[in-house]
Amino acid sequence: MRVNRKITVLDSEIELRSVRASGPGGQKVNKVSSAVHLFFDVKASSLPDECKARLLNMQDRRITADGVVVIKAARFRTREKNRQDALDRLRQLISHAARERKSRKKTRPTLASRQKRLQSKSRRSRIKKLRKPVAAET
Repeated sequence: MRVNRKITVLDSEIELRSVRASGPGGQKVNKVSSAVHLFFDVKASSLPDECKARLLNMQDRRITADGVVVIKAARFRTREKNRQDALDRLRQLISHAARERKSRKKTRPTLASRQKRLQSKSRRSRIKKLRKPVAAET
């Protein structure tokens, strides 16, 4: 499975199991296994190390504590469409983890903004001093 130009996941690393879909049904509801569970072990995969680390650090309920991605696809009525849906969702998850985040550039406040801040602090200080009772002269 090709994720992007640089990343490819081998089909042998993805485990697909057919299960019976839950929910209401009619005839054939107890006979056909059309839902698909996809299992992908991130730690044992051939993904680049930084992509693995980002994927394991993601706060996603589909990733277990052991580092296995579990995707349940039962949106469609046929097993093949559910299989393709599960693979597409895995591809989307990996491509999201593969994107590098831009690092934040440190910035400093300008001279004008620092002066403005200090002026407002001194103005506020004067206002509060005026609230105090006047000291009696002796």
